[in-house]
Amino acid sequence: MTTQNRVGRATPVTAATVRQRPTAMPVHKYRPAPTVDLPDRTWPQNRITKAPRWLSTDLRDGNQALVDPMSPARKRTMFDLLVKLGYKEIEVGFPSSGETDFAFVRSLIEDDAIPGDVTISVLTQAREELIERTVESLRGAPRATVHLYNATAPVFRRVVFHASRDEVRQIAVDGTRLVMEYADKILGADTVFGYEYSPEVFIDTELDYALEVCEAVMDVWQPEEGREIILNLPTTVERSTPNIYADRMEWMSRNLSRREFVCLSSHPHNDRGTGVASAELAIMAGADRVEGCLFGQGERTGNLDLVNVGMNLFSQGVDPQIDFSDIDEIRRVYEYCNQMTVPERHPYVGDLVYTSFSGSHQDAIKKGFEAMAADAEAQGRTVDEIEWAVPYLPIDPKDVGRSYEAVIRVNSQSGKGGIAYVLKHEHKLDLPRRMQIEFSRIIQVRTDSEGGEVTPAEIWAIFQDEYLPVPDNPWGRIELRSAQTSTSSDGTDALTVEAVVDGRETELKGTGNGPISAFFDALAQIGVDARLLDYSEHTMSEGASAQAASYIECAIGGRVLWGIGFDPNTIRASLQAVVSAVNRAGR
Repeated sequence: MTTQNRVGRATPVTAATVRQRPTAMPVHKYRPAPTVDLPDRTWPQNRITKAPRWLSTDLRDGNQALVDPMSPARKRTMFDLLVKLGYKEIEVGFPSSGETDFAFVRSLIEDDAIPGDVTISVLTQAREELIERTVESLRGAPRATVHLYNATAPVFRRVVFHASRDEVRQIAVDGTRLVMEYADKILGADTVFGYEYSPEVFIDTELDYALEVCEAVMDVWQPEEGREIILNLPTTVERSTPNIYADRMEWMSRNLSRREFVCLSSHPHNDRGTGVASAELAIMAGADRVEGCLFGQGERTGNLDLVNVGMNLFSQGVDPQIDFSDIDEIRRVYEYCNQMTVPERHPYVGDLVYTSFSGSHQDAIKKGFEAMAADAEAQGRTVDEIEWAVPYLPIDPKDVGRSYEAVIRVNSQSGKGGIAYVLKHEHKLDLPRRMQIEFSRIIQVRTDSEGGEVTPAEIWAIFQDEYLPVPDNPWGRIELRSAQTSTSSDGTDALTVEAVVDGRETELKGTGNGPISAFFDALAQIGVDARLLDYSEHTMSEGASAQAASYIECAIGGRVLWGIGFDPNTIRASLQAVVSAVNRAGR
Protein backbone atom coordinates (compact mmCIF):
# COMPACT_ATOMS: atom_id res chain seq x y z
CA MET A 1 0.00 0.00 0.00
CA THR A 2 1.31 3.46 -0.82
CA THR A 3 0.37 7.13 -0.42
CA GLN A 4 1.07 10.02 -2.81
CA ASN A 5 3.61 12.70 -1.83
CA ARG A 6 3.49 16.27 -3.04
CA VAL A 7 5.38 15.64 -6.28
CA GLY A 8 3.21 12.69 -7.19
CA ARG A 9 5.60 9.93 -6.24
CA ALA A 10 4.33 6.89 -4.39
CA THR A 11 5.45 6.75 -0.77
CA PRO A 12 5.38 3.42 1.07
CA VAL A 13 3.18 3.19 4.14
CA THR A 14 5.30 2.28 7.21
CA ALA A 15 4.67 1.57 10.86
CA ALA A 16 5.64 5.15 11.58
CA THR A 17 2.75 6.46 9.47
CA VAL A 18 0.13 4.10 10.96
CA ARG A 19 -0.26 4.69 14.68
CA GLN A 20 -2.89 3.09 16.90
CA ARG A 21 -4.28 5.44 19.54
CA PRO A 22 -4.64 4.52 23.24
CA THR A 23 -8.22 4.09 24.43
CA ALA A 24 -9.89 5.09 27.67
CA MET A 25 -10.67 1.45 28.50
CA PRO A 26 -9.56 0.46 32.05
CA VAL A 27 -6.81 -1.96 31.05
CA HIS A 28 -5.15 -1.46 34.45
CA LYS A 29 -7.81 -3.75 35.98
CA TYR A 30 -6.44 -6.84 34.23
CA ARG A 31 -3.19 -8.76 34.30
CA PRO A 32 -1.67 -11.17 31.81
CA ALA A 33 -1.61 -14.87 32.59
CA PRO A 34 1.76 -15.96 34.01
CA THR A 35 3.99 -17.90 31.66
CA VAL A 36 5.58 -21.28 32.41
CA ASP A 37 9.35 -21.71 32.73
CA LEU A 38 9.68 -24.54 30.22
CA PRO A 39 12.54 -23.69 27.85
CA ASP A 40 12.79 -27.28 26.57
CA ARG A 41 9.08 -27.61 25.78
CA THR A 42 8.45 -30.27 23.13
CA TRP A 43 4.82 -29.73 22.14
CA PRO A 44 5.48 -27.17 19.33
CA GLN A 45 7.23 -29.90 17.30
CA ASN A 46 4.56 -32.52 17.91
CA ARG A 47 1.75 -33.50 15.57
CA ILE A 48 -1.59 -35.11 16.36
CA THR A 49 -1.46 -38.48 14.65
CA LYS A 50 -4.34 -40.27 16.40
CA ALA A 51 -7.61 -39.39 18.03
CA PRO A 52 -7.62 -38.76 21.79
CA ARG A 53 -10.14 -40.34 24.10
CA TRP A 54 -13.29 -38.25 24.00
CA LEU A 55 -15.73 -37.42 26.78
CA SER A 56 -19.02 -35.72 25.97
CA THR A 57 -20.39 -33.57 28.75
CA ASP A 58 -23.45 -32.41 26.76
CA LEU A 59 -25.79 -33.93 29.32
CA ARG A 60 -24.05 -32.28 32.27
CA ASP A 61 -21.95 -29.20 31.49
CA GLY A 62 -23.91 -28.41 28.35
CA ASN A 63 -27.32 -29.03 29.90
CA GLN A 64 -26.66 -26.91 32.98
CA ALA A 65 -26.04 -23.91 30.70
CA LEU A 66 -29.49 -24.03 29.06
CA VAL A 67 -32.22 -21.53 29.89
CA ASP A 68 -34.63 -24.45 29.58
CA PRO A 69 -32.74 -27.60 30.63
CA MET A 70 -33.45 -30.75 28.63
CA SER A 71 -36.52 -32.79 29.46
CA PRO A 72 -35.94 -36.50 30.13
CA ALA A 73 -37.03 -37.28 26.55
CA ARG A 74 -34.59 -34.77 25.07
CA LYS A 75 -31.81 -36.07 27.35
CA ARG A 76 -32.42 -39.61 26.17
CA THR A 77 -32.39 -38.49 22.54
CA MET A 78 -29.06 -36.75 23.11
CA PHE A 79 -27.61 -39.80 24.88
CA ASP A 80 -28.69 -42.07 22.03
CA LEU A 81 -27.10 -39.71 19.50
CA LEU A 82 -23.81 -39.64 21.39
CA VAL A 83 -23.74 -43.43 21.51
CA LYS A 84 -24.58 -43.64 17.80
CA LEU A 85 -21.77 -41.23 16.94
CA GLY A 86 -19.25 -43.40 18.80
CA TYR A 87 -18.55 -41.59 22.08
CA LYS A 88 -17.42 -44.16 24.65
CA GLU A 89 -17.27 -41.87 27.70
CA ILE A 90 -20.37 -39.76 28.40
CA GLU A 91 -20.92 -37.55 31.43
CA VAL A 92 -24.64 -38.01 31.99
CA GLY A 93 -25.42 -35.67 34.85
CA PHE A 94 -24.94 -34.22 38.29
CA PRO A 95 -27.23 -36.65 40.20
CA SER A 96 -26.83 -35.03 43.60
CA SER A 97 -28.06 -31.68 42.22
CA GLY A 98 -31.70 -32.78 42.14
CA GLU A 99 -34.20 -35.51 41.42
CA THR A 100 -34.27 -34.83 37.67
CA ASP A 101 -30.62 -35.71 37.08
CA PHE A 102 -30.74 -38.60 39.55
CA ALA A 103 -33.81 -40.09 37.87
CA PHE A 104 -32.25 -39.76 34.42
CA VAL A 105 -29.13 -41.67 35.45
CA ARG A 106 -31.32 -44.36 36.98
CA SER A 107 -33.44 -44.59 33.83
CA LEU A 108 -30.37 -45.24 31.68
CA ILE A 109 -29.32 -48.09 33.97
CA GLU A 110 -32.76 -49.58 34.57
CA ASP A 111 -33.70 -49.40 30.86
CA ASP A 112 -30.45 -51.17 29.97
CA ALA A 113 -29.71 -48.27 27.59
CA ILE A 114 -25.95 -48.20 28.13
CA PRO A 115 -23.94 -50.32 25.67
CA GLY A 116 -21.35 -52.58 27.22
CA ASP A 117 -18.43 -50.57 25.83
CA VAL A 118 -19.73 -47.18 27.03
CA THR A 119 -18.74 -45.69 30.38
CA ILE A 120 -21.08 -43.17 31.96
CA SER A 121 -19.69 -40.48 34.22
CA VAL A 122 -21.35 -38.44 36.96
CA LEU A 123 -20.10 -35.27 38.65
CA THR A 124 -20.06 -34.47 42.35
CA GLN A 125 -18.74 -31.89 44.74
CA ALA A 126 -16.57 -33.06 47.64
CA ARG A 127 -19.30 -33.27 50.30
CA GLU A 128 -20.18 -36.58 51.90
CA GLU A 129 -23.96 -36.47 51.47
CA LEU A 130 -23.54 -35.48 47.80
CA ILE A 131 -20.96 -38.21 47.19
CA GLU A 132 -23.24 -40.86 48.73
CA ARG A 133 -26.18 -39.74 46.56
CA THR A 134 -23.96 -39.69 43.48
CA VAL A 135 -22.63 -43.21 43.96
CA GLU A 136 -26.14 -44.44 44.76
CA SER A 137 -27.30 -43.23 41.34
CA LEU A 138 -24.83 -45.67 39.73
CA ARG A 139 -26.10 -48.83 41.41
CA GLY A 140 -26.22 -51.56 38.75
CA ALA A 141 -24.33 -49.60 36.07
CA PRO A 142 -22.05 -51.77 33.91
CA ARG A 143 -19.27 -49.16 33.63
CA ALA A 144 -19.21 -45.91 35.59
CA THR A 145 -16.90 -43.12 36.68
CA VAL A 146 -17.37 -40.69 39.54
CA HIS A 147 -15.92 -37.27 38.75
CA LEU A 148 -15.08 -35.24 41.84
CA TYR A 149 -13.91 -31.63 41.74
CA ASN A 150 -12.98 -28.76 43.98
CA ALA A 151 -11.67 -25.34 43.05
CA THR A 152 -7.96 -24.85 43.82
CA ALA A 153 -7.15 -21.39 42.41
CA PRO A 154 -6.00 -18.62 44.79
CA VAL A 155 -9.03 -16.38 44.22
CA PHE A 156 -11.35 -19.26 45.17
CA ARG A 157 -9.29 -20.16 48.24
CA ARG A 158 -9.35 -16.55 49.36
CA VAL A 159 -12.80 -15.29 48.28
CA VAL A 160 -15.04 -18.36 48.18
CA PHE A 161 -13.68 -20.85 50.73
CA HIS A 162 -11.57 -18.68 53.05
CA ALA A 163 -9.27 -21.68 53.26
CA SER A 164 -5.53 -22.33 53.16
CA ARG A 165 -3.71 -24.46 50.59
CA ASP A 166 -3.56 -27.32 53.08
CA GLU A 167 -7.28 -27.10 53.81
CA VAL A 168 -8.26 -27.07 50.13
CA ARG A 169 -5.95 -30.01 49.43
CA GLN A 170 -7.58 -31.91 52.29
CA ILE A 171 -11.01 -31.38 50.70
CA ALA A 172 -9.79 -33.23 47.60
CA VAL A 173 -8.19 -36.00 49.69
CA ASP A 174 -11.24 -36.53 51.90
CA GLY A 175 -13.57 -36.46 48.91
CA THR A 176 -11.53 -39.11 47.12
CA ARG A 177 -11.56 -41.35 50.19
CA LEU A 178 -15.34 -40.98 50.52
CA VAL A 179 -15.89 -41.86 46.85
CA MET A 180 -13.91 -45.06 47.39
CA GLU A 181 -15.75 -45.95 50.60
CA TYR A 182 -19.22 -45.47 49.13
CA ALA A 183 -18.29 -47.28 45.92
CA ASP A 184 -17.24 -50.28 48.04
CA LYS A 185 -20.51 -50.14 50.02
CA ILE A 186 -22.94 -49.53 47.18
CA LEU A 187 -21.57 -50.85 43.89
CA GLY A 188 -21.25 -54.53 43.21
CA ALA A 189 -18.49 -56.45 41.50
CA ASP A 190 -20.37 -56.26 38.21
CA THR A 191 -19.69 -52.51 37.93
CA VAL A 192 -16.39 -51.51 36.34
CA PHE A 193 -15.71 -48.44 38.46
CA GLY A 194 -13.38 -45.53 37.72
CA TYR A 195 -12.44 -42.23 39.29
CA GLU A 196 -11.78 -38.75 37.89
CA TYR A 197 -10.50 -35.76 39.81
CA SER A 198 -10.44 -32.12 38.65
CA PRO A 199 -8.52 -29.32 40.34
CA GLU A 200 -11.13 -26.85 39.12
CA VAL A 201 -9.82 -23.55 37.73
CA PHE A 202 -6.54 -25.31 37.00
CA ILE A 203 -5.64 -22.55 34.53
CA ASP A 204 -5.33 -20.07 37.46
CA THR A 205 -3.89 -22.50 40.03
CA GLU A 206 -0.19 -22.40 40.89
CA LEU A 207 1.43 -25.29 39.01
CA ASP A 208 3.31 -26.64 42.00
CA TYR A 209 0.12 -26.59 44.06
CA ALA A 210 -1.98 -28.26 41.31
CA LEU A 211 0.65 -31.01 41.22
CA GLU A 212 0.65 -31.28 45.01
CA VAL A 213 -3.15 -31.72 45.15
CA CYS A 214 -3.19 -34.28 42.31
CA GLU A 215 -0.40 -36.27 43.98
CA ALA A 216 -2.30 -36.26 47.28
CA VAL A 217 -5.41 -37.54 45.51
CA MET A 218 -3.38 -40.28 43.82
CA ASP A 219 -1.89 -41.31 47.15
CA VAL A 220 -5.43 -42.18 48.22
CA TRP A 221 -6.64 -43.77 44.98
CA GLN A 222 -3.37 -45.66 44.40
CA PRO A 223 -3.36 -45.93 40.59
CA GLU A 224 -1.57 -48.96 39.21
CA GLU A 225 -1.74 -51.42 36.35
CA GLY A 226 -5.44 -51.95 35.60
CA ARG A 227 -6.45 -49.14 37.96
CA GLU A 228 -6.08 -45.81 36.18
CA ILE A 229 -6.99 -42.41 37.50
CA ILE A 230 -8.30 -39.60 35.30
CA LEU A 231 -6.81 -36.23 36.18
CA ASN A 232 -8.73 -33.49 34.43
CA LEU A 233 -7.05 -30.08 34.03
CA PRO A 234 -9.75 -27.57 33.06
CA THR A 235 -9.57 -24.06 31.74
CA THR A 236 -12.71 -23.44 33.79
CA VAL A 237 -12.61 -19.85 32.58
CA GLU A 238 -10.28 -19.45 29.62
CA ARG A 239 -7.79 -16.78 30.67
CA SER A 240 -4.57 -17.44 28.78
CA THR A 241 -3.37 -17.94 25.26
CA PRO A 242 -3.46 -21.60 24.17
CA ASN A 243 0.35 -21.92 24.24
CA ILE A 244 0.38 -21.23 28.00
CA TYR A 245 -2.25 -23.93 28.56
CA ALA A 246 -0.11 -26.31 26.49
CA ASP A 247 2.96 -25.44 28.59
CA ARG A 248 1.00 -26.15 31.77
CA MET A 249 -0.24 -29.45 30.37
CA GLU A 250 3.27 -30.55 29.36
CA TRP A 251 4.70 -29.47 32.74
CA MET A 252 2.08 -31.53 34.59
CA SER A 253 2.57 -34.51 32.28
CA ARG A 254 6.33 -34.46 32.95
CA ASN A 255 6.09 -34.01 36.72
CA LEU A 256 3.25 -36.34 37.71
CA SER A 257 4.37 -39.53 39.36
CA ARG A 258 2.76 -42.78 38.20
CA ARG A 259 2.18 -41.09 34.85
CA GLU A 260 1.72 -44.40 33.05
CA PHE A 261 -1.40 -45.01 35.15
CA VAL A 262 -2.84 -41.51 34.64
CA CYS A 263 -5.29 -40.50 31.92
CA LEU A 264 -4.52 -36.80 31.59
CA SER A 265 -7.66 -35.02 30.45
CA SER A 266 -8.19 -31.57 28.92
CA HIS A 267 -11.38 -29.57 29.52
CA PRO A 268 -11.16 -26.19 27.77
CA HIS A 269 -13.81 -23.51 27.78
CA ASN A 270 -14.06 -20.82 25.13
CA ASP A 271 -14.06 -17.47 26.94
CA ARG A 272 -11.25 -16.14 24.72
CA GLY A 273 -12.57 -17.87 21.61
CA THR A 274 -9.61 -20.25 21.50
CA GLY A 275 -11.03 -23.37 23.13
CA VAL A 276 -10.38 -25.53 20.06
CA ALA A 277 -6.78 -24.34 19.83
CA SER A 278 -6.29 -24.99 23.54
CA ALA A 279 -7.51 -28.57 23.15
CA GLU A 280 -5.36 -29.28 20.11
CA LEU A 281 -2.23 -27.86 21.75
CA ALA A 282 -3.04 -29.76 24.95
CA ILE A 283 -3.10 -33.03 22.98
CA MET A 284 0.26 -32.12 21.47
CA ALA A 285 1.50 -31.44 25.01
CA GLY A 286 0.50 -34.82 26.42
CA ALA A 287 -3.25 -34.84 27.08
CA ASP A 288 -4.76 -38.28 26.57
CA ARG A 289 -8.39 -37.23 26.62
CA VAL A 290 -10.55 -34.24 25.62
CA GLU A 291 -13.84 -33.19 27.24
CA GLY A 292 -16.42 -30.98 25.56
CA CYS A 293 -19.84 -30.67 23.95
CA LEU A 294 -21.31 -30.90 20.47
CA PHE A 295 -20.99 -27.54 18.71
CA GLY A 296 -19.50 -25.96 21.83
CA GLN A 297 -22.67 -25.82 23.94
CA GLY A 298 -21.93 -24.50 27.42
CA GLU A 299 -21.99 -21.58 29.79
CA ARG A 300 -20.80 -18.11 28.75
CA THR A 301 -19.10 -18.64 25.37
CA GLY A 302 -19.35 -22.40 25.69
CA ASN A 303 -17.34 -25.56 26.23
CA LEU A 304 -14.88 -26.99 23.79
CA ASP A 305 -16.57 -27.88 20.49
CA LEU A 306 -16.11 -31.64 20.07
CA VAL A 307 -17.33 -31.55 16.47
CA ASN A 308 -14.85 -28.84 15.54
CA VAL A 309 -11.87 -30.70 17.02
CA GLY A 310 -12.96 -34.03 15.57
CA MET A 311 -13.49 -32.60 12.10
CA ASN A 312 -10.16 -30.76 12.30
CA LEU A 313 -8.50 -34.14 12.79
CA PHE A 314 -10.46 -35.56 9.86
CA SER A 315 -9.32 -32.68 7.63
CA GLN A 316 -5.70 -33.63 8.45
CA GLY A 317 -6.17 -37.28 7.56
CA VAL A 318 -6.63 -38.51 11.14
CA ASP A 319 -9.65 -40.69 11.90
CA PRO A 320 -11.54 -38.99 14.77
CA GLN A 321 -13.24 -42.31 15.56
CA ILE A 322 -16.49 -40.38 15.80
CA ASP A 323 -18.93 -40.58 12.88
CA PHE A 324 -19.74 -37.12 11.52
CA SER A 325 -20.85 -38.39 8.10
CA ASP A 326 -24.40 -37.00 8.53
CA ILE A 327 -23.59 -33.61 9.99
CA ASP A 328 -27.06 -32.17 9.36
CA GLU A 329 -28.75 -34.97 11.31
CA ILE A 330 -26.37 -34.30 14.22
CA ARG A 331 -27.28 -30.63 14.06
CA ARG A 332 -31.02 -31.36 13.95
CA VAL A 333 -30.83 -33.56 17.06
CA TYR A 334 -28.60 -31.02 18.82
CA GLU A 335 -31.02 -28.18 18.07
CA TYR A 336 -34.02 -30.25 19.21
CA CYS A 337 -32.36 -31.33 22.46
CA ASN A 338 -30.82 -27.98 23.40
CA GLN A 339 -33.39 -25.67 21.82
CA MET A 340 -30.37 -23.76 20.55
CA THR A 341 -29.45 -22.83 16.98
CA VAL A 342 -26.15 -23.62 15.29
CA PRO A 343 -24.86 -20.41 13.63
CA GLU A 344 -24.79 -20.26 9.84
CA ARG A 345 -21.01 -19.74 9.86
CA HIS A 346 -20.22 -22.48 12.36
CA PRO A 347 -17.26 -24.58 11.14
CA TYR A 348 -18.21 -27.70 9.17
CA VAL A 349 -21.96 -27.60 9.88
CA GLY A 350 -23.29 -24.05 9.37
CA ASP A 351 -25.64 -23.57 6.44
CA LEU A 352 -23.15 -21.30 4.66
CA VAL A 353 -19.77 -22.89 5.40
CA TYR A 354 -19.45 -24.67 2.04
CA THR A 355 -20.97 -21.76 0.12
CA SER A 356 -19.05 -19.00 -1.64
CA PHE A 357 -20.87 -15.85 -2.71
CA SER A 358 -17.89 -14.39 -4.54
CA GLY A 359 -17.80 -15.06 -8.28
CA SER A 360 -14.03 -15.59 -8.22
CA HIS A 361 -14.38 -18.11 -5.39
CA GLN A 362 -17.06 -19.99 -7.28
CA ASP A 363 -14.92 -20.05 -10.40
CA ALA A 364 -11.99 -21.49 -8.45
CA ILE A 365 -14.22 -24.14 -6.84
CA LYS A 366 -15.67 -25.11 -10.23
CA LYS A 367 -12.18 -25.48 -11.69
CA GLY A 368 -11.11 -27.46 -8.63
CA PHE A 369 -13.88 -29.99 -9.18
CA GLU A 370 -12.94 -30.27 -12.84
CA ALA A 371 -9.26 -30.79 -11.98
CA MET A 372 -10.16 -33.47 -9.42
CA ALA A 373 -12.18 -35.35 -12.03
CA ALA A 374 -9.36 -35.08 -14.58
CA ASP A 375 -6.71 -36.23 -12.08
CA ALA A 376 -8.82 -39.19 -11.01
CA GLU A 377 -9.42 -40.24 -14.60
CA ALA A 378 -5.72 -39.97 -15.42
CA GLN A 379 -4.87 -42.22 -12.47
CA GLY A 380 -7.63 -44.72 -13.25
CA ARG A 381 -9.22 -44.09 -9.86
CA THR A 382 -12.36 -42.47 -8.50
CA VAL A 383 -12.42 -38.95 -7.11
CA ASP A 384 -12.96 -40.39 -3.61
CA GLU A 385 -9.69 -42.34 -3.90
CA ILE A 386 -7.39 -39.37 -4.53
CA GLU A 387 -6.23 -36.51 -2.33
CA TRP A 388 -8.80 -33.75 -1.90
CA ALA A 389 -7.65 -30.48 -3.46
CA VAL A 390 -10.44 -27.99 -4.20
CA PRO A 391 -9.87 -24.28 -3.55
CA TYR A 392 -11.88 -22.75 -0.68
CA LEU A 393 -13.20 -26.14 0.47
CA PRO A 394 -11.03 -27.61 3.27
CA ILE A 395 -12.96 -30.88 3.11
CA ASP A 396 -15.27 -32.57 0.62
CA PRO A 397 -18.80 -31.53 1.68
CA LYS A 398 -20.06 -34.93 0.57
CA ASP A 399 -18.05 -36.55 3.38
CA VAL A 400 -20.37 -34.97 5.94
CA GLY A 401 -23.56 -35.54 3.97
CA ARG A 402 -23.74 -32.19 2.16
CA SER A 403 -24.50 -31.95 -1.55
CA TYR A 404 -22.44 -30.12 -4.14
CA GLU A 405 -25.44 -28.21 -5.45
CA ALA A 406 -25.25 -25.43 -2.88
CA VAL A 407 -21.55 -25.03 -3.65
CA ILE A 408 -21.56 -24.95 -7.44
CA ARG A 409 -24.86 -23.08 -7.87
CA VAL A 410 -24.37 -20.57 -5.11
CA ASN A 411 -24.24 -17.50 -7.31
CA SER A 412 -27.46 -18.29 -9.06
CA GLN A 413 -29.07 -19.01 -5.69
CA SER A 414 -27.70 -15.96 -3.98
CA GLY A 415 -28.84 -13.90 -6.98
CA LYS A 416 -32.36 -14.90 -5.93
CA GLY A 417 -31.71 -13.72 -2.37
CA GLY A 418 -34.60 -11.28 -2.81
CA ILE A 419 -36.98 -14.26 -2.80
CA ALA A 420 -36.83 -14.60 0.99
CA TYR A 421 -37.11 -10.82 1.35
CA VAL A 422 -40.26 -10.68 -0.83
CA LEU A 423 -41.97 -13.49 1.04
CA LYS A 424 -41.16 -11.95 4.41
CA HIS A 425 -42.06 -8.36 3.63
CA GLU A 426 -44.93 -8.95 1.19
CA HIS A 427 -46.52 -11.98 2.86
CA LYS A 428 -45.08 -12.05 6.43
CA LEU A 429 -43.42 -15.44 5.87
CA ASP A 430 -40.07 -15.97 7.59
CA LEU A 431 -38.93 -19.18 5.91
CA PRO A 432 -36.32 -21.33 7.69
CA ARG A 433 -32.99 -21.18 5.91
CA ARG A 434 -33.11 -24.69 4.49
CA MET A 435 -36.60 -24.03 3.17
CA GLN A 436 -35.26 -20.84 1.57
CA ILE A 437 -32.64 -22.97 -0.19
CA GLU A 438 -35.27 -25.49 -1.31
CA PHE A 439 -37.57 -22.80 -2.74
CA SER A 440 -34.65 -20.96 -4.36
CA ARG A 441 -33.92 -24.10 -6.34
CA ILE A 442 -37.54 -24.21 -7.51
CA ILE A 443 -37.28 -20.60 -8.68
CA GLN A 444 -33.98 -21.43 -10.34
CA VAL A 445 -35.62 -24.17 -12.42
CA ARG A 446 -38.22 -21.67 -13.63
CA THR A 447 -35.69 -18.97 -14.48
CA ASP A 448 -33.38 -21.46 -16.21
CA SER A 449 -36.21 -22.67 -18.44
CA GLU A 450 -38.04 -19.38 -19.03
CA GLY A 451 -35.38 -16.71 -18.42
CA GLY A 452 -36.10 -13.11 -17.51
CA GLU A 453 -36.93 -11.38 -14.25
CA VAL A 454 -39.21 -12.91 -11.64
CA THR A 455 -41.57 -10.35 -10.11
CA PRO A 456 -42.86 -10.53 -6.50
CA ALA A 457 -46.29 -11.55 -7.81
CA GLU A 458 -44.74 -14.37 -9.83
CA ILE A 459 -42.72 -15.50 -6.81
CA TRP A 460 -45.91 -15.71 -4.73
CA ALA A 461 -47.77 -17.58 -7.48
CA ILE A 462 -44.94 -20.12 -7.77
CA PHE A 463 -44.84 -20.49 -3.98
CA GLN A 464 -48.56 -21.21 -3.77
CA ASP A 465 -48.37 -23.66 -6.64
CA GLU A 466 -45.55 -25.52 -4.91
CA TYR A 467 -46.73 -25.52 -1.30
CA LEU A 468 -50.36 -24.32 -1.09
CA PRO A 469 -53.20 -25.65 -3.29
CA VAL A 470 -55.39 -22.77 -4.49
CA PRO A 471 -58.95 -22.90 -5.87
CA ASP A 472 -57.72 -22.38 -9.43
CA ASN A 473 -55.14 -25.13 -9.08
CA PRO A 474 -56.20 -27.78 -6.54
CA TRP A 475 -53.77 -30.65 -6.08
CA GLY A 476 -52.71 -33.25 -3.52
CA ARG A 477 -54.22 -36.47 -2.25
CA ILE A 478 -55.05 -35.16 1.25
CA GLU A 479 -57.28 -32.28 2.33
CA LEU A 480 -57.53 -31.64 6.06
CA ARG A 481 -61.04 -31.04 7.44
CA SER A 482 -60.75 -31.08 11.23
CA ALA A 483 -58.60 -32.46 14.02
CA GLN A 484 -59.16 -33.25 17.68
CA THR A 485 -56.41 -34.06 20.20
CA SER A 486 -56.40 -35.43 23.72
CA THR A 487 -53.60 -36.22 26.18
CA SER A 488 -53.55 -39.24 28.46
CA SER A 489 -52.17 -39.32 31.98
CA ASP A 490 -48.84 -40.74 30.75
CA GLY A 491 -48.34 -37.80 28.38
CA THR A 492 -49.29 -39.64 25.17
CA ASP A 493 -51.26 -37.58 22.65
CA ALA A 494 -54.15 -39.12 20.70
CA LEU A 495 -55.24 -37.49 17.46
CA THR A 496 -58.37 -37.94 15.35
CA VAL A 497 -58.36 -36.31 11.92
CA GLU A 498 -61.25 -35.88 9.50
CA ALA A 499 -59.84 -35.53 6.00
CA VAL A 500 -60.48 -36.12 2.33
CA VAL A 501 -58.01 -38.75 1.13
CA ASP A 502 -57.88 -39.56 -2.58
CA GLY A 503 -61.34 -37.97 -2.97
CA ARG A 504 -62.99 -39.92 -0.12
CA GLU A 505 -64.02 -38.72 3.33
CA THR A 506 -61.71 -40.53 5.75
CA GLU A 507 -61.13 -40.65 9.50
CA LEU A 508 -57.52 -41.15 10.61
CA LYS A 509 -56.36 -41.89 14.15
CA GLY A 510 -52.89 -41.96 15.68
CA THR A 511 -50.92 -41.59 18.90
CA GLY A 512 -47.51 -40.11 19.71
CA ASN A 513 -45.53 -37.84 22.02
CA GLY A 514 -47.16 -34.77 20.45
CA PRO A 515 -49.79 -33.87 17.83
CA ILE A 516 -47.30 -33.98 14.94
CA SER A 517 -45.96 -37.37 16.02
CA ALA A 518 -49.53 -38.65 16.34
CA PHE A 519 -50.35 -37.35 12.85
CA PHE A 520 -47.41 -39.22 11.37
CA ASP A 521 -48.74 -42.34 13.10
CA ALA A 522 -52.19 -41.69 11.59
CA LEU A 523 -50.75 -41.15 8.10
CA ALA A 524 -49.13 -44.56 8.26
CA GLN A 525 -52.66 -46.00 7.94
CA ILE A 526 -52.80 -44.75 4.35
CA GLY A 527 -49.29 -45.87 3.49
CA VAL A 528 -47.46 -42.60 4.14
CA ASP A 529 -44.06 -43.17 5.80
CA ALA A 530 -43.01 -39.73 7.04
CA ARG A 531 -40.47 -38.63 9.65
CA LEU A 532 -40.05 -35.17 11.20
CA LEU A 533 -36.67 -33.51 10.63
CA ASP A 534 -37.27 -29.89 11.59
CA TYR A 535 -40.10 -27.65 12.74
CA SER A 536 -40.57 -23.93 13.29
CA GLU A 537 -43.46 -21.50 13.53
CA HIS A 538 -44.25 -17.82 13.97
CA THR A 539 -47.25 -15.52 14.04
CA MET A 540 -47.98 -13.49 10.94
CA SER A 541 -49.58 -10.51 12.71
CA GLU A 542 -50.47 -9.21 16.14
CA GLY A 543 -53.65 -9.79 18.09
CA ALA A 544 -55.76 -12.66 19.35
CA SER A 545 -56.88 -13.68 15.86
CA ALA A 546 -53.39 -13.72 14.38
CA GLN A 547 -52.57 -16.39 11.85
CA ALA A 548 -49.74 -18.78 12.66
CA ALA A 549 -47.36 -20.01 9.98
CA SER A 550 -45.85 -23.45 10.58
CA TYR A 551 -42.95 -24.96 8.66
CA ILE A 552 -42.24 -28.69 8.69
CA GLU A 553 -39.24 -30.49 7.18
CA CYS A 554 -40.02 -34.17 6.57
CA ALA A 555 -38.29 -37.25 5.25
CA ILE A 556 -40.85 -38.94 2.97
CA GLY A 557 -40.05 -41.91 0.80
CA GLY A 558 -36.34 -41.17 0.57
CA ARG A 559 -36.89 -37.45 -0.11
CA VAL A 560 -36.54 -34.44 2.18
CA LEU A 561 -39.35 -31.94 1.65
CA TRP A 562 -40.70 -28.87 3.39
CA GLY A 563 -44.35 -28.07 3.94
CA ILE A 564 -46.13 -24.97 5.19
CA GLY A 565 -49.47 -24.40 6.90
CA PHE A 566 -51.47 -21.35 8.02
CA ASP A 567 -54.12 -21.27 10.73
CA PRO A 568 -54.99 -19.25 13.85
CA ASN A 569 -54.56 -22.53 15.76
CA THR A 570 -50.87 -23.52 15.89
CA ILE A 571 -51.61 -27.26 16.07
CA ARG A 572 -53.83 -27.10 13.02
CA ALA A 573 -51.23 -24.99 11.22
CA SER A 574 -48.56 -27.63 11.92
CA LEU A 575 -50.85 -30.42 10.63
CA GLN A 576 -51.51 -28.36 7.50
CA ALA A 577 -47.74 -28.09 7.04
CA VAL A 578 -47.39 -31.86 7.23
CA VAL A 579 -50.18 -32.22 4.65
CA SER A 580 -48.35 -29.74 2.41
CA ALA A 581 -45.15 -31.80 2.53
CA VAL A 582 -46.96 -35.13 2.04
CA ASN A 583 -48.96 -33.77 -0.90
CA ARG A 584 -45.77 -32.45 -2.50
CA ALA A 585 -44.20 -35.90 -2.20
CA GLY A 586 -47.06 -37.35 -4.25
CA ARG A 587 -47.05 -34.78 -7.06
